[in-house]
Amino acid sequence: MDFAEQLKSSVDIVKVVGEYVRLRRVGTSGRYTGLCPFHQEKTPSFGVHQGRQFYKCFGCAAGGDVFKFVMEIEGLTFPETLKLLAERNGIPIPQRTEFTTAESKLRGVLLEMHELAARRFQEALRGPQGAEARAYLERRGVSQEIIDTFGLGYSDPSGQALSRLFTERGFSTSEMDASGLVRKRDSGGVYDSFRGRLMFPIHNESGKVIAFGGRALATPDKAEDQPKYLNSPETAIYKKTSVLYNLHRARESMRRANRAVLVEGYMDVIGICSAGVKEVVASCGTALTAPQVRSIRRHADTVAVNFDPDAAGANAAERAIQPLLDEGLNVRIVTLDSPGASTGMEAGVKLDPDEFVKRFGAEAYRAALDAAGTYFHWLADRARGRYDMRSAEGRVAAFKFLLPAVQKISDKLERAAVADDLASYLGVDRGLVLEQFKKSATDRTGHSSFGPPAFGPNASAPAKVSVPAMERILLSALLSGEEAREEILPQIPAALTEEFITREIFEALRQADLNGRETGSPVTLAQIDARLSAPAQALMHGALNADETEGEELREQARACVRRLQSDSRRRSLDNLRSQVKSAEREGRLEEALNLMAELGRLEQEVRSPRAASQIDAVPQK
Repeated sequence: MDFAEQLKSSVDIVKVVGEYVRLRRVGTSGRYTGLCPFHQEKTPSFGVHQGRQFYKCFGCAAGGDVFKFVMEIEGLTFPETLKLLAERNGIPIPQRTEFTTAESKLRGVLLEMHELAARRFQEALRGPQGAEARAYLERRGVSQEIIDTFGLGYSDPSGQALSRLFTERGFSTSEMDASGLVRKRDSGGVYDSFRGRLMFPIHNESGKVIAFGGRALATPDKAEDQPKYLNSPETAIYKKTSVLYNLHRARESMRRANRAVLVEGYMDVIGICSAGVKEVVASCGTALTAPQVRSIRRHADTVAVNFDPDAAGANAAERAIQPLLDEGLNVRIVTLDSPGASTGMEAGVKLDPDEFVKRFGAEAYRAALDAAGTYFHWLADRARGRYDMRSAEGRVAAFKFLLPAVQKISDKLERAAVADDLASYLGVDRGLVLEQFKKSATDRTGHSSFGPPAFGPNASAPAKVSVPAMERILLSALLSGEEAREEILPQIPAALTEEFITREIFEALRQADLNGRETGSPVTLAQIDARLSAPAQALMHGALNADETEGEELREQARACVRRLQSDSRRRSLDNLRSQVKSAEREGRLEEALNLMAELGRLEQEVRSPRAASQIDAVPQK
């Protein structure tokens, strides 16, 4: 067994996929389902089969083994996937050239450079040169525990600390340039990208440092420190539109709470975490993107949006609502108002998350979070401020502004109730509401759930093909293990499966089995998958996902199917011989007719025998 097969046999695909997708067990045969992480959906069409160690989505046709899943979701090469899974499971990986490609080597180098940079920044924050940054964190109420948890650091103002370190460690100029941590001078040489900034390491979902955000410690005489925040450029290991800050720490809390708190900045994340709310994430200096929203959706159903209360923050929150609704998330808007009076601050003053926690404490923030309202009235207030509500035209324009968000509600009764409520709130005639819904109804499209496969995320789904019970049972048995395959496969030659809609799968299975016998390697689902067309792959995964029988019961059902196939084959042979006899008699070929009649008599006696009759079992109708 080679290392890849050894590794695959040592990891559980349900556990691996479960780190990225909330899975729910279905039945008793080791099948799990959840929302697909590879395309937008509201109803689960993504399945994982523990016994056969594969996954399949019937919405976008994504499917494969544990290696393919990690490669797709993490954006890794095959060698990098082997390394990641081996490290997670404490399995030593052989040092062999086939586990290294130019791409994976570069990514490995960049990860190493970022880990070195993170440690150097942390050392600088603790040292004499980090005094200003430490004073800033102290003013912001950031404890040493939080500093350590988030790996905060400080970049050397000279702009030479990292470039010297990387040169000492033997990294080439091209590798430094590819890291985004060091830049080339026009006159030659290199310098650090981050200088004199408070540093926030950014991690991928596996917890590896892949980028940094740097905050200027601005004073009037430090205009060169602008912009206020500087983020790493995109590199081979960092795609900012796909990454959420703090997701690797927050995802378990997101699942437990079934909620994500979405904020704008690094300090907001840190401030809210210090309040004991761990399910908080932020985008990395970008508007919220579809990949980021899908990352949230994999771990929670509800998002509490808590952006800054200024105009820029409100506009960003408004833009974020639509992609969140598109992914089927429940959206809440958190508004943080000063209680006033006893707090020494005028009542109603709106605060950003970090400031609110510092002023009023963790308990007050958690109460505001739990009391967060739906986005509808928040949007309605935005609309009221945007349009002239004194005129009928303004009120209608405000309602049309809100209409797309209302239409995203999947439940008809809830949608109608919300629309009616908003119409009343805005002073719009209810008849106009109904008219607008009727007008836009034809533009809305339904969503097919856990049905026929669509090959590609934008493809329309073909008509569903139902795999007959006999074919489904035989496939399940043949893929359940080597022992069952050795017993059953020789009894179903190609002639018996010529009329199967899954005949391509059976032929691929025969070829994989033959190859396995020649090489001594086990037959895997991935090997069979590689031999199939996309429609055949969908048929196979659909058949295997639909069957819940396993063990000796499954094998006995498969034996009954084999007996029925053989019996049906004999009956077809009888019908064919009878036809040949009649044809020979009509054409005067008497000697041939006599020989055929003898063969026909032998077969009829065989079919009428008690043993043959006892083998004609009823195939389970599942």
